[in-house]
This record gives sequence, structure tokens and C-alpha cells, in this order.
Amino acid sequence: MPTMTTTRAEQGFAYSQEQFQQIVEDTLGLARKLGATDAGAEVSEGVGLSVSVRKGELENVERNRDKSLGVSVYLGQRRGNASTSDFSPAALRQTVQAAYDIARFTAEDPVAGLPEPDDQASPEEARRDLDLFHPWAIDAAAAAELARRCEDAALTLDRRITNSEGAGVSAQQAHFWAGNSRGFRGGYASSRHYLSVSPIAGRGKDMQRDGWYTSMRDAADLASPEIVGRYAAARALARLKSRRVPTAEVPVLFESTVAAGLLGAYVQATSGGSLYRKASFLVGSLGQPVLASHVDIEENPHELKGKGSAPFDDEGVHTRPRKVVLGGVVQGYFLSSYSARKLGMKTTGHAGGSQNLRMSSRLTQPGDDLDAMIRKLGRGLFVTELMGQGVNYVTGDYSRGAAGFWVENGRIAYPVTEVTIAGNLRDMFKDIAAIGSDAYTQGSKTVGSMLLGHMKLAGS
Repeated sequence: MPTMTTTRAEQGFAYSQEQFQQIVEDTLGLARKLGATDAGAEVSEGVGLSVSVRKGELENVERNRDKSLGVSVYLGQRRGNASTSDFSPAALRQTVQAAYDIARFTAEDPVAGLPEPDDQASPEEARRDLDLFHPWAIDAAAAAELARRCEDAALTLDRRITNSEGAGVSAQQAHFWAGNSRGFRGGYASSRHYLSVSPIAGRGKDMQRDGWYTSMRDAADLASPEIVGRYAAARALARLKSRRVPTAEVPVLFESTVAAGLLGAYVQATSGGSLYRKASFLVGSLGQPVLASHVDIEENPHELKGKGSAPFDDEGVHTRPRKVVLGGVVQGYFLSSYSARKLGMKTTGHAGGSQNLRMSSRLTQPGDDLDAMIRKLGRGLFVTELMGQGVNYVTGDYSRGAAGFWVENGRIAYPVTEVTIAGNLRDMFKDIAAIGSDAYTQGSKTVGSMLLGHMKLAGS
């Protein structure tokens, strides 16, 4: 990573890493002087540009510049938190004092505290360069032109594309530095850029909207505006003349983009907060078969340019590649230091969430692309969009509004709308029949299209 002392102006940051380091040291020093038994601090800055256009006209230009200092003060096992966006010496003193005062009047929590020193990232681990920082030197005019090209590609693909909800470009970057009284120090810069468009097809009662986007750490890795626009338009066109279908119980194929949501549901159900609160249907699942026996989940927090990559978690605990699920059997949970202590376990370095998960099947062949998966579906529902939040993580009950396509004889027959799919995640996870080779990364989760043997479909 470039040294921010000499390049911060070119990178668009107002503060250097060295300035952040000093702020953290000053903050920890103030906590020690007040008598804190432990303390942690994190200082961060984010800058960015977001531009949107609609039907060729500039709609919105936003520039954001945010900064924050958060401090946690411990008095034994009592904890206080406070934050500020003012980095002046007086504001630092006031913020540390506020955290200290909160800790004084907070009830003791027997598992509260900083991570154990052995769990924290070493200086060498904290300095691991994961190639996460690629600032995009783009101005509002150039961003607007990219958005126009994207939207124009969508609008001109077919005369049935009649309108647009707009296209947008965003260039975001941030950096931070964190430290605590147990010796951890670390921080890095990162970036995230995207381009998106939402075209509308049809007229009157047969109007359909869809969209597409591309999001990367490095703007050079983004798909071209024309590709994004044309694909978004094709998706909207494919939904024209949608029908409802009769209530039935049929196989369901989740497109890779929505299959990532099922992987997210698994993470939620095996995360520390859900487990120690007994608010998950997967309580006590460690070492147990939960997914189909041919399914694996791997995690690699050190993937270069990965959207979920991190050398350490939000507490400064080191991250490591691991097998999350092996042959359907749970190998590990997603635990922070706090949730691990509540469960009588060790932290897994997941304060802040999962990191670059990949879900795969041992049965997948190189030729198992989307067309092959639709053929495997045979007769049933191919889901391309889910609506609503109908997931009960306590019981595993799952009910979501859906749209997609009805498949007959392994071929798409017609688009489908206004249906509800229902099941129970415990059964759904074990009912995974196949995962396609068409892997797609949604956020920090990668999975191909996913075929489930059967689900209840409530239609007309």
C-alpha cells in the first residue's frame, strides 16, 4: 500500500496513516490516564463520488467525506463506548471521558473485554497486503458519461425498452487505523466502485423492471457500461408477459445471484449472536450434518482484491482460511470474541462478519452452466428475484415472494410473477440437489445456481 504521508492528496484523503496512528495513541493514552483497565480505539475516513443519470439527463451528484473516531473503555468488565467526528485534542478528551463515564455506570458483563493477546493479529499479519486499495480518479463529468453509456445501451437494445429508473456510478475509498491496550495495531486503505442500471420494458399493465450492476475494488475490473446495460435490458425483456402459476410442490432452481442469499441465511444461522441467544434453528450444529453431503463451504479472507478480504477482523483478531462446511458437516461457526466467550469457545475472527465464502458441490462438472442446470430442473420454477424478508431464523421457516421462469422439459416456457415459495431452511439445506459451475460473487459470497429438490409454490 502506498505511504499516505506523501500521497494522501493524490488519494483524496485529508489525513495520513501516520496522523491516524497518533490519534489512536493519544486516545489510548487518555484512557490510561483516567484509569481504564483496557481500551480500544479506531479512527477512519471515507471519501467518494456518486453520480446518477436518468434518460440521459444528469439527476444527482453527491460527494461524501466522512470521518469518525470510536473508543471503547473498560473498567474491569464494564464497558463504555463513545464516538466523535471531531479530531481536535479537546474533542478526544471529551470522547474518552464520555466512554469512561458510561463504563462507570454500566453493569458488569462477565464476558466483556478485548480479544486475548494470542488471538490478535501479529504486526506481520496486520501488515498483510491484500491489494484492496485502488483509488479511482474520476470526476463527475466522466462518471456521468459512463452512466449515460450504460443507460443508452439498455434503452437502445430493443424498442420494447420504454423507460429507465436510471443508471449510476459510484467511486468510494476509505482508510482506518485501530489499536488497543493489549498491543494490537493495524489499519489499511480499501476501495469499492460500482456501475448499475435499471431499465423498464413494456407498457401499461405489462411493464417489467430489472437491472444489473458491476462492483469491484479496482475500476479497471468493472464490466463495460455497454455490457451491463445490454444485459440489464435483456433481463427486463425476458420478464414481459409474465404469468401466475398454480399452487404446487416442485423443484426450484435459484439463480446464482439469489442463491447467495441462501448462503447468507446459513451464515446468519451459525453466527455467534444467533447461537448464544438461542435464536437459531442451527444451535448445537457443530460437527453435525446440516447441508447435503456433497456440499462444501470454504472461506478465504486473504483473497487478493476480494470484497470480503481482511487481514484481521473488526477487533484486531487475525483471520485465516478455513473449511466452514465439509461434506455437509459443520466445521466451525462465525464468532467474535464476545460471542465465543458466551458459548465457551474461541473466537474465529468474525467480528464484522464472514469473509469471502465459496459454496460448492462435489458433484459439479465443468459443463454445469446455467443451461445445464435448467435441464436438470426439468419441470419447476427458476427463481431470478426474491421479495420480502420472510425468514424465521429461530424455526428455519422460509417464505419469500418470487419471480422468475416456469421450466418445462428442461427449457424455459414463460416468465412467472406473483408467486410465493415456502419451505424450511433445515430441509432446504439438505435438499440441495446440485450447484452449477456458473459461480457468481454477490458481495463476499460466491456460489453457482442452486437446485433444490422440492419447495411449496403458492400461486393462483
